Amino acid sequence: MLNINIRKNFLHLKCGDDEAVEKRLGDILLEQNIITKSQLEKALDIQKKTGKLIGEIMVDMGIIREKMLMEALEFQLGIPHVDLNVYDIDPQVVKFLPESLARKYGVFPLKYKDGILTVVFSDPLDVFAVNDVRVITGLDIQVAIASRGQIERAIDIFYSAKDSIEEVLREIGSEIYEEPLIDTSYDEDSAPIIKLVNTVLFRAINEGASDIHIEPQERDIRVRYRIDGELFEIIRWPKKLLASVITRIKIMAGMDIAQKRVAQDGRIELSVNDSIIDIRVSTMPTIHGEKVVLRIFNRHRMHLDLKHLGFDERELDSISKMLKFPCGMILVTGPTGSGKTTTLYSMLNSINTPAKNIVTLEDPVEYVLDGINQLQINPKAGITFAAGLRSVLRQDPNVIMVGEIRDRETAEIAVRAALTGHLVFSTLHTGDAVGSITRLLDMGIEPYLVASSLIGVVSQRLVRKICPYCKEEYQPEDRDLIALGINNPTRLYRGRGCKFCNQSGFKGRTVVAEILLISQEHRELIIKGASTEQLLKVSSRLGFKNMKESALRLVMKGITTPHEIIKVIFSD
Repeated sequence: MLNINIRKNFLHLKCGDDEAVEKRLGDILLEQNIITKSQLEKALDIQKKTGKLIGEIMVDMGIIREKMLMEALEFQLGIPHVDLNVYDIDPQVVKFLPESLARKYGVFPLKYKDGILTVVFSDPLDVFAVNDVRVITGLDIQVAIASRGQIERAIDIFYSAKDSIEEVLREIGSEIYEEPLIDTSYDEDSAPIIKLVNTVLFRAINEGASDIHIEPQERDIRVRYRIDGELFEIIRWPKKLLASVITRIKIMAGMDIAQKRVAQDGRIELSVNDSIIDIRVSTMPTIHGEKVVLRIFNRHRMHLDLKHLGFDERELDSISKMLKFPCGMILVTGPTGSGKTTTLYSMLNSINTPAKNIVTLEDPVEYVLDGINQLQINPKAGITFAAGLRSVLRQDPNVIMVGEIRDRETAEIAVRAALTGHLVFSTLHTGDAVGSITRLLDMGIEPYLVASSLIGVVSQRLVRKICPYCKEEYQPEDRDLIALGINNPTRLYRGRGCKFCNQSGFKGRTVVAEILLISQEHRELIIKGASTEQLLKVSSRLGFKNMKESALRLVMKGITTPHEIIKVIFSD
């Protein structure tokens, strides 16, 4: 194992009886002809401006792959490379290193033996990181290396354990809080209720939860997270904490703490690990007390790029054709929670240039987009979708996004805006792409207006992806194959369940979609009042693939499971 001494700006490495050498990451990569001198100089310039690690910068630039970086350091310096996905980590070892330090430097404690703490670093040549870990722990450090992505996942899993919440509950002790425990004299880091609420929030953010449900039951409080669309119970609290917890959340969200019998809405903005987190808060009185739901929007994790949402090349090509139209209407459809807003934001982001005036009407504004004018719907102030849309049309817009078409008035204004030189985006609650045409007609929009204005429809759902760390091949039951319309025996994939996916077998979600491009044949049929079946027949002849076909492709590629698409898609 490598002996490590800390010196300013360099790592002093001594292997056995060989002479000591001073190395920097850039020098190592240059020696192995992995990068050029000009690439290193460019990365160093970026480092001066951003302060990021040089290895991380070169990976982000696409100069090297992370795996290549690991192999170079292992070969040149003899620093062992550890695969955290398969390493059996002792959960108790995280107690040796504070979470704040682990996240700051991208390091993770691996094992402790005989007074020596083995720590994996994403950049073992970061002298300040190695030195700080040694000083904070007071232990001899044995250095190993792992990818930053693996280290961040390990931190999320092992530092966000249930014990951290239970530890705060033990700190609160057996005192009974009949009145809300809120005292302005409390230190933010020491007040028990504040620590409890913060712990629940930070754990939800680290685990990628989209919602937190704090629900009073008859005898206790149930806390649940929604992760990848599914609700999981995290812990139960004593009922006596309800008033204090709800009051603390209301104070953070700028809500009225005296109002307990009416529903309220609020908003919290947090800065966590250099990311801005927006949290929408909703309270509602129940028979057992106030329930609160917190909707989490992580700006750092929100990928507003169509290529990152899960659309295949054929689907991306169809969307690209839609976005090239100077005017007309593009609709995104699907049930609540199907990712419609993210898809719309990504479309807007892809055409957002200084030459375009883009205005949105949303209820609520879920994500702040740079360079785009966003309007919050407020019915109490008279700002409805219809009224707001009329105002927007007087603002010289090129592109308009209407959060949702809910009524005939809004639909008519949106359609006429599309016909008068504006590119209009909106959503509808329909089951499929062709159904959007029928829905507009049912709202009372004239067939010739629908035919003239509509460019295309994206209908979508979100399905959970198989966890890559416990993915396995298996032979499905005949009934599953029959349900999918597969006649031949075949082997598919599923997740066993592991520490990285919380034993669920799934990690993350992807979009499954059907995309309908409106052709001249469609327009003629719409004007003639053709049935849904006739429209589908023409669409299929023109290459349209329905959602079930798209879902089946995801199963055959090993991206998701038969049970998942049967639940999300085929149940329709």
